[in-house]
Amino acid sequence: MLSWFKKKSKASPDDLSATREALKQTRSSLLSKIGLILTGKSKIDADVLDELEEALITSDVGIETTETIIDALKHRAKNTGFEQASDINEWLAEIVDQLMPDISAPVADTFDLSAVNKPYVVLVVGVNGVGKTTTIGKMAHQYAQNGNKVILGAADTFRAAAVDQLGIWKDRAGVEIVSHGMNADPAAVAFDAVKKGVESNADVVIIDTAGRLHNKVGLMNELAKIKRVIQKFKDDAPDEILLVVDATTGQNAFEQAKAFTQATQVNTLAVTKLDGTAKGGVLIGVSHTFNIPVKYMGLGEQASDLKLFDKPAFISSIFSA
Repeated sequence: MLSWFKKKSKASPDDLSATREALKQTRSSLLSKIGLILTGKSKIDADVLDELEEALITSDVGIETTETIIDALKHRAKNTGFEQASDINEWLAEIVDQLMPDISAPVADTFDLSAVNKPYVVLVVGVNGVGKTTTIGKMAHQYAQNGNKVILGAADTFRAAAVDQLGIWKDRAGVEIVSHGMNADPAAVAFDAVKKGVESNADVVIIDTAGRLHNKVGLMNELAKIKRVIQKFKDDAPDEILLVVDATTGQNAFEQAKAFTQATQVNTLAVTKLDGTAKGGVLIGVSHTFNIPVKYMGLGEQASDLKLFDKPAFISSIFSA
């Protein structure tokens, strides 16, 4: 276990166990690569750095983040030897910990909304197929389990499946929904959802949005319009713009993050389908490259499998054997 882990992590033993289990393929892949690179070595030289760079890139950490990690490792390792591979794992973990931003106020970092200005409005963005609507349903369930009154806004009106799916989650979670059906004006749905949230003293309003990327200008205009109309009822809304990406897509997640961060002011990240993939390193790269703190990890199909992100637990689960 990494030396700084116990001091920094807030994860419960169950959550830590779930995180380690979900990331076992990523951990196994990356640690085995590092282990092979360092076999028979006692000093980090240019060849070792080149091989480590390749290992990180092929683990979907991303080119920009990998270069930053290698530069930091090079600076730290100059004229410094090591006794075993776990020393390098420790260094890598500490570097990654510094690179990934943390959630800062006024964005809520738990399901406890007692300290925020209500209703807390979350706008959820992401391409179709990444698990966006399912993530919203899981969020709704856990907010409701924590005693919050939840309103859902079905503003992804271009897909009947999205509207229907959100309705199913509404029933599962025992929350309320605002839906105008297929082909309705997304901004009108968002407007009515926030209006209902304000007038009914809701704790949180979560708004689903369309995931089309074929027309970035249209996407920008649509998200700008949604933001503009909901501010008529809450002038600082949305409090949170959550981008959902799928870990199994690897490098495509970077392109999605680039498009959505250009279209709107994303300030939190959810990464789905981390279980069953060796591409968990993409979470590090997207978070660092676009300076977006991670808020949620999707580790399974159940509502309780959407976990609040604990950075030390995540890093330990990748770099600690």
